[in-house]
Amino acid sequence: MSTIQTIEPVIQLKGDAEAKDLTYGFIRSKVPAHCFERSALRGSLYLLRDFIYASVLVYLALNIDYLPSPTLRAAAWILYGFAQGCVGVGIWIIGHECGHGAFSAYNKLNNVVGWAVHSLLMVPFFSWKITHGRHHRYHAHIDKDVVFVPATESEVKAQEPSMFSKFIELVEETPLYHAITLLGHQLFGWQLYMLFNVSAGNKSLPPKEKGPKMLRNSHLDPIGSLFTSSQAPLIAISDIGLLIVGTSLYYLAQHIGSWKVVLLYVVPYMWVHHWLVAITYLHHTHPDVPHYDENAWTFVKGALCTVDRRFGWIGRHLFHEIIDYHVIHHLFPKIPFYHAEEATNAVTPFLGKQYRLDEGMYLKSLADTFGSCKVKTDADSKGELHWVRPEAGKKLN
Repeated sequence: MSTIQTIEPVIQLKGDAEAKDLTYGFIRSKVPAHCFERSALRGSLYLLRDFIYASVLVYLALNIDYLPSPTLRAAAWILYGFAQGCVGVGIWIIGHECGHGAFSAYNKLNNVVGWAVHSLLMVPFFSWKITHGRHHRYHAHIDKDVVFVPATESEVKAQEPSMFSKFIELVEETPLYHAITLLGHQLFGWQLYMLFNVSAGNKSLPPKEKGPKMLRNSHLDPIGSLFTSSQAPLIAISDIGLLIVGTSLYYLAQHIGSWKVVLLYVVPYMWVHHWLVAITYLHHTHPDVPHYDENAWTFVKGALCTVDRRFGWIGRHLFHEIIDYHVIHHLFPKIPFYHAEEATNAVTPFLGKQYRLDEGMYLKSLADTFGSCKVKTDADSKGELHWVRPEAGKKLN
């Protein structure tokens, strides 16, 4: 299990305040003003760079059939899928910047660019933007967050036992079960979230709908439970973007063959969404990071329950440092990614142990965290919920 690092405070806060008492305004005052400046030109150049990378990879892939042996061709397609998937993540992150208004100071430009690049990756831009905004607003709130909200002990105990649950209890500690469930998490986690809003909190829906309606909890449904009536046109526009790209892929397959479209687009698409699930999960899940109940939660405490991690050159260059500097992003989502490092370095001395950095091996951390972070305790006297430790031998039934 990788260990989490915290940064000791280098100042004494007024009134001997602890780091947990830091206010939003105090933290913001420590960020250099220019870190909030957004440049449409600079953002566009990064996007252009990513599209050049993608275009070069497609050009090379279209010449793979000229390689002399089936083994070389297979290896080249595997390498292409991985590389194009990494580039696709970078393009997705530019759309993510647009969704937060960090791409430029112009809202219409942010929406047009975000809709275009996310549609290209079969992501419903406005649907994602709306629910992602709720995630930022209520991060680490045990009821209102919308991303990777865990079950609590009392919720698990309240579930009616079944033959299936008893079977899972028998096999859940085996390496095979862990490998299969982790693979499913990575392959289908994004799609399940988009289609059914899985992993969202019990009180995360907008006021108009309270009850769970699985078939209506879709990011593709303009009149579903996730959105208000006024948001329905934006959801429809998101769906139109997906329809345009899906139709284009269909006609492309008629010209170059379905198998070639699978290799050129579908395989990188699966890599993109694998990385999105892994990145999101590891930013918001760690054995040492709590959730809060309604009474204890605040925006600042929730934002500081994110974890910065490291993923080497791919993370810093192709993924636009989204892995490396996510804490600052949750505090101030309009800071462009190219200012995130400077802003992080400016505030971490003041955050004390509330800043969390895990420099463990990334994919190993994914496997370890997925195996250990299953269920949260019920809220303690401070309103905090912590992960049930497997090694403690706690039984929920």
